[in-house]
Amino acid sequence: MSSNTVIHRIVRPAVRAIAPTGITPNTITTARLVSGIAAAVALGLDAGSWQAIGAGIFLLSMLLDRADGELARSTGQTSAAGHRYDLFSDCFSNMIAFIGIGVGQVENLGGTGPILGAAAGIAIGAIFWQLHVLRIGTLRGWEPTPGIIIDPDDLLALVPVLIWIGAAVLMLWVAAVVTPLGALLLALTGTRRQRA
Repeated sequence: MSSNTVIHRIVRPAVRAIAPTGITPNTITTARLVSGIAAAVALGLDAGSWQAIGAGIFLLSMLLDRADGELARSTGQTSAAGHRYDLFSDCFSNMIAFIGIGVGQVENLGGTGPILGAAAGIAIGAIFWQLHVLRIGTLRGWEPTPGIIIDPDDLLALVPVLIWIGAAVLMLWVAAVVTPLGALLLALTGTRRQRA
């Protein structure tokens, strides 16, 4: 994935401001993990105001996701252990966010809500596993105009927007269908590539 996406550019000024303070990338990764857990809890409390608050916390968590790597690169603090911690935090936070959304939608979808959230969340975990552990594929960013790169993680910024505009149920259904299909497609193409 790119390190110069739209969200990287958004967080870059804040990262430059905190770089001299001694805050470490792992500290930001921990804040990402804690905010990801807080987002999932809030998302799971209801389909109304708590889910809207959780969406805001999730957006903050996404910004922290980009800020930790940006800080590590700009201050020369990159490490294999830090990268693994970052990947775990990102995967876990994204997985539980969708599970939280599904639980929060029980009032609209009944028992189907948590099932949809779990399907999307587990598929996100499977995709992370395939890409970062099995290394059976890569994701590239999309460059709609020169210098503007959007990668799949950037698209997660749409999750809070969809919740805020009242499209959480539709988004949950789409995520529960498309994400597992993406994981299956990645597995099939990755296996085919490994045989070749």
